[in-house]
Amino acid sequence: MDIKRTVLWVVFSVSLLFLWDQWQRHNGQPSLFFPSANQTAPVATGPAGSAASASTDVPQASATTAAGAGAVPAATSAVAAKGEVITITTDVVKAEIDTIGGELKHLELLTQKDTVDPTKNLVLFDSSPTRTYLAETGLIGGPFPNHKSPFVALPGPRTLDNGNQVQLVLESTEGGVKLTKTFTFTRGDYTIDVKHTITNDTGAPISPSLYLQLVRDGNPPAGEQRFVHTFTGASVYTEANKFQKFTFENIEKGNAEHAFKADDGWFALMQHYFVSAFIPQDKAPREIFTKKLATNLYAVGNILPLGTIAPGASVTMDARLFSGPEETAVLEKLAPGLTLVKDYGWQKIIAEPIFWLMTQIHKILGNWGWTIICLTLLIKLAFFPLSAASYRSMAKMKLVTPKMTSIRERYKSEPQKMNQAMMELYKTEKINPLGGCLPIVIQIPVFLSLYSVLLASVEFRNAPWLGWIHDLAAPDPFYILPIVMAISMFIQTKLNPTPPDPMQAKVMMFMPLIFSVMFFFFPSGLVLYWVTNNILSIAQQWVITRKMGATKA
Repeated sequence: MDIKRTVLWVVFSVSLLFLWDQWQRHNGQPSLFFPSANQTAPVATGPAGSAASASTDVPQASATTAAGAGAVPAATSAVAAKGEVITITTDVVKAEIDTIGGELKHLELLTQKDTVDPTKNLVLFDSSPTRTYLAETGLIGGPFPNHKSPFVALPGPRTLDNGNQVQLVLESTEGGVKLTKTFTFTRGDYTIDVKHTITNDTGAPISPSLYLQLVRDGNPPAGEQRFVHTFTGASVYTEANKFQKFTFENIEKGNAEHAFKADDGWFALMQHYFVSAFIPQDKAPREIFTKKLATNLYAVGNILPLGTIAPGASVTMDARLFSGPEETAVLEKLAPGLTLVKDYGWQKIIAEPIFWLMTQIHKILGNWGWTIICLTLLIKLAFFPLSAASYRSMAKMKLVTPKMTSIRERYKSEPQKMNQAMMELYKTEKINPLGGCLPIVIQIPVFLSLYSVLLASVEFRNAPWLGWIHDLAAPDPFYILPIVMAISMFIQTKLNPTPPDPMQAKVMMFMPLIFSVMFFFFPSGLVLYWVTNNILSIAQQWVITRKMGATKA
């Protein structure tokens, strides 16, 4: 029976690994074992060789679909015009907005370090040969200003200086319709208020629609860690349909499932730790669209009808653009459901309380590394009765291993008698063969939820613990924690009952080494959790095994 249990453990562990791989592939991430050839598709380039030049489509409202199919030809004045790039700097962001279209083409997060090169700041929005990530707005429904029209920047400050806000006002007139875009940046805030004022200077009523869209190439963020693949794609939220996310591959195939009409909600582009979300004003009817713009270039957005604007009248539509780290405390204040971009999947019901508990501990300790250790201790205490039952069962199995070996030798040619003798032994010694497995199986959802919390929480990014660990979201630079992890797994194996089969025993001895290899690539915060859990488990198992041995003697 112990051989069956060991085989069950091996199959269970490998199954977990393959289930994780399948889940990653289902969410559009590369496989751990079978990487696809199209995961590093180049960014589409336009005639001038610029990655951004591929983003030329303007969404067009449709009575039959909200997919935004079709495009308005570029304005001739925009083709010949040369834009000016305006730089706005606050204490947390550095933004570059092009006067051609009023397009946000570069956004640097001054408080977040780049994943690949920590000496640089992290860049989200970008327009370069290797990355396209843009925020675009404009009007449709006539020859109106759009994200390809030339705008004029009104004079004003470009940095915060001593104030708490800085504004950039852009104006463009086309076909007698003036569009004024006002970008407002606030100190300490990643949210940009984007106000659109449409003025009808023609002699007839007009019925334009405002579009807001986020454009991005389909490549994953640079610096993705091996064995730790996270979701990169788009998402939509409405009060009726709730949170819906989809990959760029879904948009490519035209099967992105999301709501098409609403009068509330938001849309976003997601990647590991960071999100960009457009939040239009509430109670404004809108169409929701997703579409492929060019090779490896995709858009998600809203079209908001502005109604009929009489000659000489003006209409204003407000929106907010958040682009920054997925900090739960910030997201929950911005819009309903925005915290869902920090997606825990099916573990959400357990993961959210775990993260809440971690934030409370962090308020006291002030260090996320010690918070992880403290939380692991609390979880271990909560599951102490189950763990104790498991280790007692293992200790009993270890004590009777010589008897089990003797029975196997005696009845090795008579399987039926051997099984009967084993069952008699279990009955005599009051051993449940599954007693060591069931308590651990019950704890698995909690451990997986904690894994999701540690993997998804940007709070651990650039967060130091002590000594050589300067970033709990990055792998251990000297591999000290993974080595300690391997040693702790080896000690646990030695404390468990030794399989009577020599070959099986060797396999079990190599299992810690095989599984520990992955931890060399895991974020150090995750490894710290497993090391702490293993050390506590070893201490608990050693005490119980020693106590059981003394009782038996």
